[in-house]
Amino acid sequence: MVRALRNCDFRLFWGGNFLSNIGTWMQNVAQSWLVLTLTANSAFWLGIVSFAGSIPFLVFTLFGGVVADRADKRRLLLVTQSVMMILAFVLATLTWFKVITVWEVVVLSFLNGMAMAMNAPSYQALVPRLVPREDLTNAIALNSAQFNLSRILGPTLGGYAMALFGMAGNFFLNGLSFLAVLWSLTRIQYPGEEKREHPSLLDSLREGFTYLRGEPQMYVLVWMTAVVSFLAIPFITFIPFFARMQLNLGETGLGWLLAASGFGAVVAAVLVAAFGVIRHRGKVVVIAGLFFFSAIIGFCYSHVFALSACCALVEGFSAILMISCFNIAIQHLSSDEMRGRVMSIYATSFLGLPPLGALLAGELSRHIPTGHVLAAMAATAAVLYISFYVLSKPLRELD
Repeated sequence: MVRALRNCDFRLFWGGNFLSNIGTWMQNVAQSWLVLTLTANSAFWLGIVSFAGSIPFLVFTLFGGVVADRADKRRLLLVTQSVMMILAFVLATLTWFKVITVWEVVVLSFLNGMAMAMNAPSYQALVPRLVPREDLTNAIALNSAQFNLSRILGPTLGGYAMALFGMAGNFFLNGLSFLAVLWSLTRIQYPGEEKREHPSLLDSLREGFTYLRGEPQMYVLVWMTAVVSFLAIPFITFIPFFARMQLNLGETGLGWLLAASGFGAVVAAVLVAAFGVIRHRGKVVVIAGLFFFSAIIGFCYSHVFALSACCALVEGFSAILMISCFNIAIQHLSSDEMRGRVMSIYATSFLGLPPLGALLAGELSRHIPTGHVLAAMAATAAVLYISFYVLSKPLRELD
């Protein structure tokens, strides 16, 4: 179940990112709470900050994939991780001295999003070079497990740290956590990449889209990723709003609510790692997606913490099962020379569209109750998933 960790370089990379992701989730909890504090509990501003932090994925991730296919991935990751560390310390300093404004949070979120957009394709493309091909599925599952285990520990620790040290403490601890991944990147070794002539940046990007359109199974998976990212993933941005306004929870309550989602996600990731091969992935992604959308709708209308926690657990479990199938299938279907560009298109769909969805949800919530908005978006995604399965033969044949 953990055989990919027998590879020393992957083990270092996995451990460094695990500690760093815990810090990132601690910052996410504190940043959402900070925005609500600065804006008198405005769901609209939560949507704006989420939009600012994620919109760079829509613009820069595609080019990050082209760079990932050309540059030394480790060096690129060292640069992007260092930038994110500096931004965390800046946010901690401004918050500590109580000179932070919501617009400064927006700007820092945007800059952090730019660094993450350049980071994501290289991160995804580096993993297959750290393990033999037979360990790739297990490595992807373990990456999901560490990310989602950090979703349990990060918000839980973040809620208590915020209660003890204030929001600035969370931001400072996140800055320190980047030292773990920076250290691991300086220690890993991986096979050198063949140097070859490259076409222009735009031509390389065009090659990636042409290649993807010629692979029907990958093509439909990317479209499904776009649907869930635009219509369902933005729900996560508004969990602090529901915790504060609908469930009347404090910082620690929010941490436990997010931890429930993280626990479900870890269980799913462990199951993927244990089974090794997921059969009938086309059917699995649709069924998992329908559970995911149903859990969101249930959460939107819950006024009881226990029910909300159960919905969050189902949401976390089904989301990771679905996303793992996307990731594993695309990694296996893609050729080595195109993987950076393919993963950048996938990352753009997965990480670039939630800001647009969050902006839409935030704007609509000024006129319609927030729960109604997010439930309607999730219901629309469910209808589209059923349509994909009915109309797409390559999806039904995906095993």
